[in-house]
Amino acid sequence: MDTNFENMEYGQIKIADEVVGTIAGLAATEVAGVAGMSGGIAGGIAEMLGRKNLSTGVKVEVGEQETAIDLFVVVEYGVKIPDVAWQIQESVKKAIETMTGLNVIEVNIHVQGVNIEKNNQEEPQLRLK
Repeated sequence: MDTNFENMEYGQIKIADEVVGTIAGLAATEVAGVAGMSGGIAGGIAEMLGRKNLSTGVKVEVGEQETAIDLFVVVEYGVKIPDVAWQIQESVKKAIETMTGLNVIEVNIHVQGVNIEKNNQEEPQLRLK
């Protein structure tokens, strides 16, 4: 497991890659238009991951003072993908830099799919007595 080391007067602070990945995943899923994180494409199907596995759709490279992030996301149908990707980049960069002090040099967005919600409108059922 790679960690971030920061020399302090009284010791070191170590931030695990998984922590940076979780911060990035949470920041990404809070952006409007993001349906969720994707575990990648296996057999042409993107697996949507819930909030429990936020770091699974994130690849993190952490150096001593900087980090690079790759996010694999699924977006909602109808959104402007470049706008959503830019918002993800901004949100992730701000969250990681604020919480860890690391300099974010890259936030690469990989759109793995589009979530198309089906309209599940059922007709009201009559109750017979």
